[in-house]
Amino acid sequence: MVHGKEFTIQTKGYSDIKDITGEVRHIIEDSKISEGIVTVHAVGSTASISTTEFEPALNADFRDQIEKFIPGSLHTRHSETWGDDNGFSHLRATFMGPSMTVPVSGGAPVLGTWQQIIVIDHDNRPRSRRVFVQVMGE
Repeated sequence: MVHGKEFTIQTKGYSDIKDITGEVRHIIEDSKISEGIVTVHAVGSTASISTTEFEPALNADFRDQIEKFIPGSLHTRHSETWGDDNGFSHLRATFMGPSMTVPVSGGAPVLGTWQQIIVIDHDNRPRSRRVFVQVMGE
């Protein structure tokens, strides 16, 4: 069985992190799939999906470290070509990846006690982000 659903989330850009665990759980519940996998995918080339302990201090630490890894001030040919100054956001999203798959057991995602599913918007402006969730199993 396969069940898919899309939702949108408002973000601020600049590696804004949003906890989407609740939305993913609801989609799994609606699917009636109890054993399988769930894939969570950020639609677009400047956002990422990952897991973390969703906690304000850790979120700030993440933003500090990703700024060191790929600075928002990085000069890129992409920004020169398109004039949108968001080449850094494409690079950040490419390194992190747009999607992830999590096991589903007992009708719920298999996550650790302090582990949440997050979307990270790396773009240089607020966005309405599309997230597609697909549950497969039985």
